[in-house]
Amino acid sequence: MLPEPDPQLCQALADDLRGAGYDSAALRDAWGAQADDAVARGLRRPAQRALGERTDALAVLGRLWGLGFAVDRADAETALPSLGVDGAVALGLVRAEGDEVTPAVLVRPQAFADDEGEVEWWIASDLDEAALEGPLPEDHVLGVGGASQTLARLQLTRRGGTALDLGTGCGIQALRLRRLVDHVVATDISERALRFTRVNALLNGVDGIETRLGSLFEPVAGETFDRVASNPPFVITPRVEGVPSYEYRDGGLEGDALVAAVITGVGENLAPGGVAQSLGNWEYRWGQTGLDRVRGWVGSEMDAWVIEREMLDPLAYAELWVRDGGTVPGTPAYAALIDAWLDDFARRGVTGVGFGYVLLRRPLAGAPTLARYERVAGGGEAAFGPHLAACLAAHDRAALMDDDDLASAVLKVAPDVTEARHHRPGEEDPSVIELRQGGGFARTIEVDPALAALVGACDGDLAVGVLVDAIAQLLEVDAVELRADVLPRVRELLVTGFVSFADA
Repeated sequence: MLPEPDPQLCQALADDLRGAGYDSAALRDAWGAQADDAVARGLRRPAQRALGERTDALAVLGRLWGLGFAVDRADAETALPSLGVDGAVALGLVRAEGDEVTPAVLVRPQAFADDEGEVEWWIASDLDEAALEGPLPEDHVLGVGGASQTLARLQLTRRGGTALDLGTGCGIQALRLRRLVDHVVATDISERALRFTRVNALLNGVDGIETRLGSLFEPVAGETFDRVASNPPFVITPRVEGVPSYEYRDGGLEGDALVAAVITGVGENLAPGGVAQSLGNWEYRWGQTGLDRVRGWVGSEMDAWVIEREMLDPLAYAELWVRDGGTVPGTPAYAALIDAWLDDFARRGVTGVGFGYVLLRRPLAGAPTLARYERVAGGGEAAFGPHLAACLAAHDRAALMDDDDLASAVLKVAPDVTEARHHRPGEEDPSVIELRQGGGFARTIEVDPALAALVGACDGDLAVGVLVDAIAQLLEVDAVELRADVLPRVRELLVTGFVSFADA
């Protein structure tokens, strides 16, 4: 078990890391861009080779806690002038035997930027499978992985008083939420994870994070929060003997029941107007799509925006998560685990597994106004949070407008929107007109000439109704009928971010 962190020792470590210039840019420069990308894929040797025989503090700490290699004790003492090797041992970060210091955890820099500016933290977590050179233990506490970064990119930038990080792991979401709220409660079923969270808060000088041990919403029963973030252990894992159950990814329930429990339960802990954002997997079963299952979990009391990013067939899903646990393809153990997954899926009639994002909101008053369940594949590595925030604000404003109000509104096209027209050879008129979004979720939608003309004319000058009347005259169609056809689609363009209110 990781020891309870000592604040003074954590401060000494922070001083040493800062003194060594131990940050992500410096490490990338030290071992090169190619090796840095390899580290992200679990390949350590290129970075180790690039560091060579260097014994400066950055190289020693990068070798020890960035890559997970043992270092000479004398070099470690020099690299840690304030903490010392004994202090690192007391924090549970290394083991020292004779002249060698071996890492017990990883401590890696993590840089990001938000509306508050740029920041770089040091994040301690358990040794990964590359450093262990084998499968992970079941109580493994994951560092900042791909899912963590995805959830961080999704987070709205709105401020609040309190936040809940449900299933905090190493605490990265709690640290990010703390930049937006005064107090964060971080929960987990793993005391080891909570100790990593406390280490990381102390190491980075972040106060206002309270940790609580317990499952799901039990530690916060009766409390409400302005923000909730959760990267729950959503991986669907067979509950049979011989299949490892990793705390960081497996919720201990059958199928997608853990994700269902998060979605159905979070409303009780949301303050009016409060927003919960999470990631999840959901099963497709014979006769029912994954998004329909999620819709049933949400119910009718909450605003919901659910985006499915991808769907894997049962075999591809099994292969992904068996490899994630460190079991090597081609071995008997690998084949046995694949069989266990496929048997589990077959028993429930699972035909696929979806992955995506869930945003839920408790309405301030009245009934919900937002119920979007969609599949969106684009967007790459974009920071979706500001985009989602702007889209929600536009939806909320438009939801209070009837068609006459919307016709009186002045809109402007988003600066990242472009238009593409496709013509058949020899034809003057386009057969397909597309609007393409450069930011956000990089949506592409097909539009007709009337809507294309309206979007093109939305420059923040004339009201929508005036533009529709002019387009109707130009196309020689009935203005009333065109308005009835176009206005619902204008609402969709607002909520997807193709246009916005000119005064927003």
